[in-house]
Amino acid sequence: MEDPDKKQNITTTKIPLFSRIKNSLSVVNNRKKVAFWSVLTIFFVWLLWGIPLPTNLSSPNIPVSTRLLDRNGKLLYEIYTDTRRSPVELSSLPEYVKTSTIAIEDKDFYKHYGFSFTGIARAAFKIVTRGKVEGGSTLTQQLVKNALLTPERTIRRKAREFFLTIIVEGIYSKDQILEMYLNQIPYGSTAYGIESASELYFGKPAKNLNLAEASLIAGLPQSPTRYSPFGARPELAKERQREVLNQMVKAGYIDQGQADEAFEVELKYSQIEAPVAPHFALWIKDQLVEKYGEKMVEQGGLRVTTTLDLDLQEFAQTAVATEVAKLAQYEVGNGAAIVTHPSTGEILAMVGSKDYFAEDEDGKVNVTLAHRQPGSSIKPLNYALGIADEKITAATTLADIPTCFSVTGQSLYCPVNYDGGYHGLTQIRFALGNSYNIPAVKVLALNSIENFVKFARNMGLTTYQDPDNYGLSLTLGGGEVRPIDMATAFGVLANSGIKQDLVAITKVETWKGKVLEEVDTEEIQLTGERILDTGVTFIISHILHDNNARIQAFGPSSFLNVKGHPEVSVKTGTTNDRRDNWTIGYTKHAVAVVWVGNNDNSSMGASVSGVSGASPIWNKIMGKVLEIAEEGNYSPDDDGHAWPLQPEDVVGANICSNVGGLPSGDTNNPGCPTRFEYFLKNTVPASVGITTQDVQIFKDTGQIANSSALPEQVETQNKSVYIDPTGAIYCMDCPIASASATIRYPLR
Repeated sequence: MEDPDKKQNITTTKIPLFSRIKNSLSVVNNRKKVAFWSVLTIFFVWLLWGIPLPTNLSSPNIPVSTRLLDRNGKLLYEIYTDTRRSPVELSSLPEYVKTSTIAIEDKDFYKHYGFSFTGIARAAFKIVTRGKVEGGSTLTQQLVKNALLTPERTIRRKAREFFLTIIVEGIYSKDQILEMYLNQIPYGSTAYGIESASELYFGKPAKNLNLAEASLIAGLPQSPTRYSPFGARPELAKERQREVLNQMVKAGYIDQGQADEAFEVELKYSQIEAPVAPHFALWIKDQLVEKYGEKMVEQGGLRVTTTLDLDLQEFAQTAVATEVAKLAQYEVGNGAAIVTHPSTGEILAMVGSKDYFAEDEDGKVNVTLAHRQPGSSIKPLNYALGIADEKITAATTLADIPTCFSVTGQSLYCPVNYDGGYHGLTQIRFALGNSYNIPAVKVLALNSIENFVKFARNMGLTTYQDPDNYGLSLTLGGGEVRPIDMATAFGVLANSGIKQDLVAITKVETWKGKVLEEVDTEEIQLTGERILDTGVTFIISHILHDNNARIQAFGPSSFLNVKGHPEVSVKTGTTNDRRDNWTIGYTKHAVAVVWVGNNDNSSMGASVSGVSGASPIWNKIMGKVLEIAEEGNYSPDDDGHAWPLQPEDVVGANICSNVGGLPSGDTNNPGCPTRFEYFLKNTVPASVGITTQDVQIFKDTGQIANSSALPEQVETQNKSVYIDPTGAIYCMDCPIASASATIRYPLR
């Protein structure tokens, strides 16, 4: 018989399939719930651990100043935040102080609950598409970020900002939030809060600000360093003020007439103590803010070692100021200079104007970063490209005669030389040395504008853009450049063809000694990109330090000769309208760029030229920097050679001094006078193309006829002629007074 107890046990332990599944799902769900709450707990711990309380809004951290030092540890500038704050009540401020801030920063401030959904959407889009954490913040978010959090761009920080914004909006009224914002937001330099900003910039309490002053201050918080009227680019402060006023008009706070009137008000700023090397220091501050944020720079206690040599800087500042003062009678109002060590790219001195403390705003503008026309100082780059591409050599002979260039769809371009004359057959060495314009334009025509623009950008001229924007006048300075970029470009010549990016900061560390970044200048020497072969730079540099090559235009004893340093290569530049005058010179130890002119682009006096203007300043600065370099301060790699050594890819040859070929290479040019010249290997010209052919000659003078001659005035004669690389015909045995040429560009 079957055991009944056993049967009962089996019956009671049987579980229906549905129940078993239900029990299993229950276990799974319980595990999911545990996992979910665990993850949620971990997330909130990660998010909220150490998060400051909203009640800390009135208790900011104690700031530590940032110190900028020169290469030898001397203090240049101390960036600090005044720990003394002067809070004001919202009710004491003029209405336009409040509305200007709301209009430019958060036009829907009184309508939202702490967030702008369009701003959130925009920020989310940038995170997804660009991987960048940023985005349109409301006033409340800005208050939370600046007073309670850090400016780091991370998802965690944004999440914390979101969380705290909700709480702040819940426990404070809109007016309270706006009041805290106006009292705690950074406005640049030592100014934290509207009261400090008003005292710093205008020397008055905020309650006394007018609309013009309030609108300028309201534009600062987005980027206090960039928009500061005391910063590196004070003109941006006015541009930002205009934007604030426009937004106030759009929001209905003021009408267009009030906005225009406020914009035209002359703002009278307070005097502010400027740093030593002010333009350089403020430029460095801009870079630090871009990388580390405003709060870190002004409160984080950074210790920044720069490349500047304070002794050289002070010498350069004095040289610019004293020499520009002497030029006042020639209607020269300003000057600037920048000095670099080319092999490392270190900036040794930066003088942005004759006087940072000048009463007008011109002194605050850093001209070394401004766009100016370079005049003939750009020519060495044009000639370097021609030699590199073997379109020319230093002996190539061009006809410096009246010449017009015909470009389809444009009027004839007929350049003239600076001295107003013409010089007949001129070899490249003397065309560049004496800075003749017509040969330079011919070389650009040989190179092509498109190739030259690309080459110049590779050399470091960041301002050159679309080649279609330029004409053949580009080689005479028809395109704007920055002095700081010219230092980079001429550094390529000084470095035997290697482009070394400029360096201004070698070390950044916290006040506690933690190194944030560091550059070993010995390791980066000549580590840049090779732009030119050594042979090309040797030939260009040799021409530019050859005093005999420039003697016709500059005389034997100009300021282009640095006493005791015949190895210095140098080029001047003056625009045709005399708005800009340059001198740029270099050795392997230093590049010095000097500019004089007027900030408002007005013309200087007629007496300003390559032998005056910038060259006396340049001569002083170059002499000083080479004196310092001789002591080994900038050149631990010095090989003991002052002169550039002839490289292996360069050969020398005696050539005809009239048309540049070998004396024995052309039967049509026998017995020519000779001179010595350097060439790239395989480019020494055996023949230069002197031929005999029929040409049109004026009957009465025997001179070669120009294109405007009437048939009855001319006759055909067989003459010995030279045809230069552009196709211009030069009669070897005719007077040149009436010789002329019309050249089609691009060359066929």
